[in-house]
Amino acid sequence: MQLQLPIFPSGTKFISSCVGVYEQGSHVQYIVNGLPVYAHGKDDLQAFRFFFSNLISHGLCTKAEVRKAFCITDDYVNRSYRLFKAEGEAGFFKPENRHGYCYKLIGDNLARAQQLLDDGLNQSATAAAVGVSESAIRYAIKMGYLKKKQPPKT
Repeated sequence: MQLQLPIFPSGTKFISSCVGVYEQGSHVQYIVNGLPVYAHGKDDLQAFRFFFSNLISHGLCTKAEVRKAFCITDDYVNRSYRLFKAEGEAGFFKPENRHGYCYKLIGDNLARAQQLLDDGLNQSATAAAVGVSESAIRYAIKMGYLKKKQPPKT
């Protein structure tokens, strides 16, 4: 069998001695030893985080090489790699469960907070009674989830 030299396209940026990355249209293509192994959209940060964590996990490059190649922080690389080790691919692509709502002020907590505000408690006392931060109460009022009791007009 004949050994083939790895050939990388022009414009390839090397992450390590055997891993390269280049942009092709609206996609980012990763090459290992001359063979394409993964591609994702330019704006797909979750796929980017997943794949560089996967490269580190397989020993194809180091955290320092990834950080240097993509100009990202050490903390960003470490958080992504930890998520990959803990949850695998599912950790990056699982659906968001909050659906845009504050997870502490839903259901009974929201009703209890509204009742306390209706009874005349201020935002700080309401937050302490419900067990959330005062800023969570202020945000819920701002978004219209809660209503402040209006002082009586004289």
